[in-house]
Amino acid sequence: MTASRALRVVHVNTERGWRGGERQALWLAQGLQARGHVSVVAARPGEPLIARARDAGVEVVSCAPRFEADPVAAARLRARIRATDADIVHAHTAHAAGLAALATIGLRTRLVIARRVDFRLKSNAGTRWKYGRADAVIAVSNAVADVVRAGGVDAAKVFVVSDATDVRRAVAPATAETLGELGVRADAPLVAQVAQLVGHKDPVTFVRAIGVVRERVPDVQALMVGDGPLRAEVEAEITRLGLAGVVHLAGYRTDADALLARADVATLSSREEGMGSVLLDASLFGLPIAATDAGGIPEVVVHGETGLVVPRERPEALGGAIARLLLDRALAQQLGDGARARVADFSIERMVERTEGIYRQLLGRRAES
Repeated sequence: MTASRALRVVHVNTERGWRGGERQALWLAQGLQARGHVSVVAARPGEPLIARARDAGVEVVSCAPRFEADPVAAARLRARIRATDADIVHAHTAHAAGLAALATIGLRTRLVIARRVDFRLKSNAGTRWKYGRADAVIAVSNAVADVVRAGGVDAAKVFVVSDATDVRRAVAPATAETLGELGVRADAPLVAQVAQLVGHKDPVTFVRAIGVVRERVPDVQALMVGDGPLRAEVEAEITRLGLAGVVHLAGYRTDADALLARADVATLSSREEGMGSVLLDASLFGLPIAATDAGGIPEVVVHGETGLVVPRERPEALGGAIARLLLDRALAQQLGDGARARVADFSIERMVERTEGIYRQLLGRRAES
């Protein structure tokens, strides 16, 4: 197979909603298409990914399994894979991996599974089977790759391709009026965290960290962009610490980039994290970052060069780092400049090129067999 041959890739993502993984899948599909390849996105009808892919001119197909190993959905996906004559099926989530593994049985199509989280692989027959079926597992960080290998996946199948951000895009910061609608004082120092309110993002530690910050920066404002099952717990902690009017919950927002760009400091309080792609956005905007050492975060945030990294589940440490960045604006500027300079290493073009290289490596092996 020559390097100039156009590839045919079916991307499978059966998640609901719009988060970092869906954005990365769409950027990859678009990037491959821009390089002359064929991309087809298989996703749930009515969800943002399929709508945005269609709007971007990427071919789409409905894929709505009732459960991971849904045989009807797998048969439909298989028919589309064969009609496309796909070289690669790239499953972008763990649930999509099972479906794609079923759909590709007996085909010469290569199966690639993306792994975006640093959770341990489940030790059950289904997980072993689908990862055993994969020709490659692409981890978003070295930390995730270590977890995948520890879970029993052949090390020769594991590759690392970092998440990306659109380094060419310009984002206008949110206006004072928009902040006001969210209850945020536009004239106060602002700390922003864009993350789901779920366990591994540890949003309660963020709230407690802001309580620490307020002791040193009394007029601080904090904005949490994202929603999830821990919202009630987060609200209760805000009330318990007397942080009403200080910590504001914005919920899911389509203008998350603009809100983040308005901040003085960006944070991520995760206790587990594959990479933390939102930190790439913060870097692009030149924001100093205070984040935990969870998973792949230290591969994005270089302590003392592009941000401050602290131990996970330590609100005092995270709060201290945030306060330091708010009070020492020379340090904040230095780290923000460093983050903006380094983000070029995480461009969409590099991510697409590296992923294409893995595809071609797999197809080269097939040609030799």
